[in-house]
Amino acid sequence: MLPETWKDQRVLVCSGGRYESQANAQIRESIMDGWAECFGDDNVTAVHISGAAASIARLKPTIVFAIGSYLPESTYFGEVCREAKKIGATTVFWATEDPYEQDANYRIAGDFDVVFSCDRWGHNFYLRDRVFHLPLAASRKLHYAPLTGEADRTIDVLFCGVAFTSRKDIVRTLLPSLRRLNVRIIGPGWGEFGVGFSDARIEKAQLVELYQRSKLVLNLGRSLHFENKRFMVSPSTPGPRTFEAAAAGAFQVFHEDTYELRRYYTAEEIPTFSNKRDFDKLIETYLQAPEKRAEATKRAQARTLSDHTYGNRIQDVVKILQEQGFMAA
Repeated sequence: MLPETWKDQRVLVCSGGRYESQANAQIRESIMDGWAECFGDDNVTAVHISGAAASIARLKPTIVFAIGSYLPESTYFGEVCREAKKIGATTVFWATEDPYEQDANYRIAGDFDVVFSCDRWGHNFYLRDRVFHLPLAASRKLHYAPLTGEADRTIDVLFCGVAFTSRKDIVRTLLPSLRRLNVRIIGPGWGEFGVGFSDARIEKAQLVELYQRSKLVLNLGRSLHFENKRFMVSPSTPGPRTFEAAAAGAFQVFHEDTYELRRYYTAEEIPTFSNKRDFDKLIETYLQAPEKRAEATKRAQARTLSDHTYGNRIQDVVKILQEQGFMAA
């Protein structure tokens, strides 16, 4: 049952810049699910940014919610905000690429009523008020998968993702241990490492299947900074893959250089390592202990479905809009 004050809300979600990645497209779909979960499918519409201004005039939304990257100069968020202001709609932007584009946030900072940043540390670097931290999350519809048993878990250690320099450095440190295991390290740039490494790209459905075939899933952050030279903002908040993998039933071991993960998961849900010695201890503790892995996986998935879905995040958005006077409580 929707709260009475929500029933008259009409939400227009817009994104899809010229160079939008497939990962961002999936995040957009996930965020749509979150709005629909809170407001109902009939009250939420998604449009491509190129047609958003015309859609505002036609659909008369009460909230215009833009998401994604603000880097491409060809993405005209200003035009969208001007049309929204004409009809009295509240304008919100969720920056899902922070802090990797931080130097370019001036392109949206002056246009929107409220800005959300996916990175806790990065949200401090906007030269405006009403900027809030909002981490990414998982989608019940797109990422959840039932927990599976041990029989099909033939891969010891899995990682899927682009071989950014920081990730290569971590993996090189772990190589003496990884060489003794059945590993699958998959993504553009990994093939040069040899057996167990591949340059292949993995689709979402394949990734969930690989999670269910793996005993340990490596979680390694990225360091590809497009426009982040002014303050060199270090990423702090775990990326969406952390929440997605937990929802899909993966047992993750998380490489950490901050303690931000502990805001979302306990050590009994997702254990961490910061060097080879820590990693070897995790291998010793969990690799041949399916019951320990199963318990941690169950806890992490339950935590995700309880606290870290896009429905949870949109509820946080609504609460802040209410506190800031943009929506009736």
